Amino acid sequence: MMISVAPVLLVSLISPLLLLAQQSNPAAASEDLSNAASVHLTLPSAVEMALAHNRHIELAHLAVKDSEAQKRVAEAHFYPTIKNESAVLHITELEGVRIPEGSLGETPTGVLPANTLVIGQGGDTSYTSGTGLAQPITQIFKIRAGVKAADADLNSAHIQSDDSENGIALLVHKLYYGILVEKLRGASGKDAVDAATVVEQETKHGVDEGKLLADVELMSRTDLLDKQQALLVSRLNLDDLTLQLDDALGLPLGTHLILDPNSLGDDSVLPTRAEAIALVLNKSPEILSARQTVDKAKAGVAAARDEYIPDITGVARYSYQSGLPFLVHNFGTFGATFTYNLFDGGEREAKLQEARIKLTMAQTQLKQTEADVSIELSSAYDKAEQLEQLVGVTTQSLEAREESFRIQSERAKVDAQLASGVATARAALTSAHMNVLNSQLNLSLARNSIRRLLGTRPE
Repeated sequence: MMISVAPVLLVSLISPLLLLAQQSNPAAASEDLSNAASVHLTLPSAVEMALAHNRHIELAHLAVKDSEAQKRVAEAHFYPTIKNESAVLHITELEGVRIPEGSLGETPTGVLPANTLVIGQGGDTSYTSGTGLAQPITQIFKIRAGVKAADADLNSAHIQSDDSENGIALLVHKLYYGILVEKLRGASGKDAVDAATVVEQETKHGVDEGKLLADVELMSRTDLLDKQQALLVSRLNLDDLTLQLDDALGLPLGTHLILDPNSLGDDSVLPTRAEAIALVLNKSPEILSARQTVDKAKAGVAAARDEYIPDITGVARYSYQSGLPFLVHNFGTFGATFTYNLFDGGEREAKLQEARIKLTMAQTQLKQTEADVSIELSSAYDKAEQLEQLVGVTTQSLEAREESFRIQSERAKVDAQLASGVATARAALTSAHMNVLNSQLNLSLARNSIRRLLGTRPE
């Protein structure tokens, strides 16, 4: 859809070399842009810049990385853990084994032992070091449920990251369109002020000649002030939209943007309403995210149920000691440990009921989300259809304003029309151009909103 607008003076202060450098080196581009007084943008380049520098997108990407790390943590519990434990201990006093004299009997040579014996047990200072391996066995059921929950979180993060990119792209379209419309609105407002100024001058002249009453001059003066106020409001709106677009693109606030009105491109064909309603259930980011919440809740139920399974862990350990009695310096041990909570006051059952309730809530929320998105999609198609009709109406109005301006101009050439009539017709023509552009861009936004609901990038 090519859009015809009034000529706009575009002044670029960035050389082609700088633009090439921005594309090849985003970091250098950001630094250069911060030092630039103005930036020339097309709509595709604005979207690319936002995707590369917008902070909301950066946060969404970081959320994906965080979810990936959490999933790796959950998966790590599948594997055995190997730990080393070493200690140095000093004992202040040791109890030895005392064998009294003659307590072992008599021999032909005398009693055994001939003297009381004291046999020490170990040393005052002992050294121990052991490396052990522990492999979860029955805990794998709970670990698997935790991994499924982490995987659901990761999928949700990916869905939200993609939707965040689509949302920022849609925001850039909205602000880009808004600035173009507001600039044309400002041009229309300036023409309206010029026309009101001419009308005021003619009215004042008529009052001075006694042809008009004084209240007519007052009314024309009031109309001029209203037009000046509308022009001022338009300029303030333009400044506000520019600041918002600067922030969306990651540019320093106050950067002057020079937008190309001829870079909007053509809209691709949307699916029919029936096709879109069928597609949205498998494409909508909101629905896909709600399904991941259901999967996570199912994993929570499984984990709560697995709490009833005893914990069995295989263990193996190789140890070294020095200073301990009755043990060799190097020895190994292996086996298994068994742990089961015989009574917990109903905690496991309460957790299982809580998990089931959360699953029911997630399933109910999924159904509600499907209904909400379907309604939103249908409303978006209704809006797009209404805007298509509005584009036709504004286009016809523009054609009528062009003919009116032509007639007024021809009459002015033969002094059959006042200058105010021509100025007023010119202002009405500029306003009609603005209305056409506004309706066309609003239609494009409505179609892009439908694309976002279907999980695709706005165009």
